[in-house]
Amino acid sequence: MTSEIAKLKEWVDGCDNIVFFGGAGVSTESGIPDFRSVDGLYNQQYKYPPETILSHTFFLSETAEFYRFYRAKMLALDAQPNAAHLKLAEWEREGKCRAVVTQNIDGLHQKAGSERVLELHGSVLRNFCMDCGAAYPVDELLRLRDEAADGVPRCPACGGIVKPDVVLYEEALDEHTLQASVDAIARADLLVVAGTSLAVYPAAGLIDFFQGDHLVIVNRTPTPRDRQADLCLAANVGDVFDF
Repeated sequence: MTSEIAKLKEWVDGCDNIVFFGGAGVSTESGIPDFRSVDGLYNQQYKYPPETILSHTFFLSETAEFYRFYRAKMLALDAQPNAAHLKLAEWEREGKCRAVVTQNIDGLHQKAGSERVLELHGSVLRNFCMDCGAAYPVDELLRLRDEAADGVPRCPACGGIVKPDVVLYEEALDEHTLQASVDAIARADLLVVAGTSLAVYPAAGLIDFFQGDHLVIVNRTPTPRDRQADLCLAANVGDVFDF
C-alpha cells in the first residue's frame, strides 16, 4: 500500500460522512469504454460523431440510427462491478458513505449494492414512453426495438416512441438529482472524486460546493482541480479502492 492510499484509508476509517463523486473512469475497469480517453468513443470514427448521435435533436430526427449506435456502443449489460463499486457499497453498509454521485449510466453502483446513488445522467436500465410515460426495463426496450420493422421501439399501449432515461446532449440535468447532489456534497466531511476529468459542466462544478475536511481526487491523468485537493492519486480507481 502506498503512502497516499494509506492516507486515504486513514481518512476513510475516521469518517462517517463520505460522499463519492465519480465519472467514466470508475466503470472502465468493468470493461465499459469512456468517451474522452485515447480509445474512447470520441476518438473512434462513425458516420456521425458520437456527440451528434447522442443529442436530443438526433434522437428525434434519426431515431433508428440513434438506436443502432446506442445498442452497439452504449449498453454493456453483462458488465460487473469492480473493486471501487464494491468498496463504496461496503462503506454504505458500514454507515460511512452517505451518497454516490455518478455521471455514469450503467447501473453498476446499484448492482454492487449501493442504494444512495444519484445518477446525474440517468440510467440505461430505465426507459419510458415519450407519450404516455409508461416505464420499460432495458430488456423490454431491446425486445421492442428488435421487433420493430424500422428499429424504433414503440409503446405497446399507445404507440409512442420509447426513450432511454438518459440525459442526451441538449437536455438539462434533472433538477431534483442535481440539487440532491449539491446538498450531499455540501454536507460531506470527506469528498472523494474519482475517474472524471472534471472538465464537463455543470457536473464538474459540483466540487465547488464542498466545504468539508478533505478533498481527494483519484484520476489517471491530471484534472483542472488538482490544486484544490488535499490528496491526488494518479491511478486506476479500482486499484486505489482495493484496501
